[in-house]
Amino acid sequence: MMKKIMAGVVLAAAVAAVCSFMPRKAPAPNVVIIFMDDMGYGDPASYGGGPYKTPNLDRMAAHGMRFTHFYAAQAVCSASRAGLLTGCYPNRIGIHGALFPASPTALSNEEETIAELLKAKGYSTGMVGKWHLGSKPPFLPLQNGFDEYLGLPYSNDMWPVDYDGKPITDTANRRGKLPPLPLIEGNNTLRIIKTLEDQSELTSLYTERACNFIWAHKKQPFFLYMAHSMPHVPIAVSPKFKGKSGAGLFGDLMEELDASIGAVLKTLEETGLDKNTLVIFTSDNGPWLNFGNHAGNTGGLREGKGTSFEGGQRVPCIMQWPGQIPAGTITNAIASTIDILPTVANICGAKMPAKKIDGLNILSLLKQEKGANPRDHFVYYYGTNNLEAIRKGKYKLVFPHKGRTYKNNLPGYDGFPGAQPSITVPLALYDLSRDPGETLDVQQQFPEVVKELEALADQYRQTLGDDLKNMKGTERREPGRVAMN
Repeated sequence: MMKKIMAGVVLAAAVAAVCSFMPRKAPAPNVVIIFMDDMGYGDPASYGGGPYKTPNLDRMAAHGMRFTHFYAAQAVCSASRAGLLTGCYPNRIGIHGALFPASPTALSNEEETIAELLKAKGYSTGMVGKWHLGSKPPFLPLQNGFDEYLGLPYSNDMWPVDYDGKPITDTANRRGKLPPLPLIEGNNTLRIIKTLEDQSELTSLYTERACNFIWAHKKQPFFLYMAHSMPHVPIAVSPKFKGKSGAGLFGDLMEELDASIGAVLKTLEETGLDKNTLVIFTSDNGPWLNFGNHAGNTGGLREGKGTSFEGGQRVPCIMQWPGQIPAGTITNAIASTIDILPTVANICGAKMPAKKIDGLNILSLLKQEKGANPRDHFVYYYGTNNLEAIRKGKYKLVFPHKGRTYKNNLPGYDGFPGAQPSITVPLALYDLSRDPGETLDVQQQFPEVVKELEALADQYRQTLGDDLKNMKGTERREPGRVAMN
């Protein structure tokens, strides 16, 4: 009997010794996406913003990678968010513009989001903030892969309140006909956002819910999508930050948003998850420049939100993942929000969407592998389906189109807008390596580049279409259709 016991002890010890030398499977990485609304390329301090301070974004840049040529999927709210969550150019999936509360379209349930891919892999999925891809079930976050949701269904200016913060009583005012602005939890209205004071609570409300989500799911892999409603106008800050920056209300807001990011990063550290979490910070499009001191800046890039010039679509982006992304790195390679889905899917071992997407896996770029350049070109669509520009390498070809402009128009101030008239944009070729402000047309000097980019654009016109050329495209898919009352 004693011999059997001793043999069992020896066997157990041997198994334990073998197991101790076997490599342990690394836990699945967590993913946090922090998505700003209308934050310009030049707004974070690490991109030249100020005189306010953004120490938490500075710390992210010091610990991770800062992108200098990162693009939103499109230069407007709903289209941009559709691109981020599905990895598609928005026009491929039938989403364009900014969807209003009564919009007859939404993100189709047939499209697969990052949340759905990771949920299928066993991730807990949570969202806080602005959704803007359908304002009613079955098109809210819970029907698109998220387990939890708290936030606004669309932009914070889509409410029957005027620029001065007072209710609109003029029945002829189109904005006065908008419904009350709901704060939604799950699929139901939690309360109505009625005043600017109510709006001042949003940033801290989102932050608290995001941090609580991390604590609640610290023992399992999770995906958190935190989509702030600001600095999209109207802007408002909590009493704790009002007057703190010395740089006006916008500066106060930037410091509150930065503190929100800091709270999320601190929570990751306190839960011991920071080294196993990929954190991505970026914006949905450039600043709404005609709002003057309530808008951000483009860092010298041309135009802003709602345009296919660099100021409208090139946005700040910082990614942090200790031990995987080299600290303090800067990349000048082209990348986009549509590349986030395939990259995250690869990192987390999730399946790719069944339907075709446009995003590319940029993990090699994040790891700074030698010669990594996964995306050599990018197309700029706007409107319903206008191909307004294309970039390959350092060259960008802008096609003739009608668009808005902020140039030579005085902006509004203190929450009121200035003019943003339409102009006719001519054909032009820009060398973005020397002229990021898109001021010098070099098509006469480089006709062969124009020809090359035109040929590449024609490939996209065949598949995704181009309203400017009256081409429908062969690969576009239908959006979701909202049942109208």
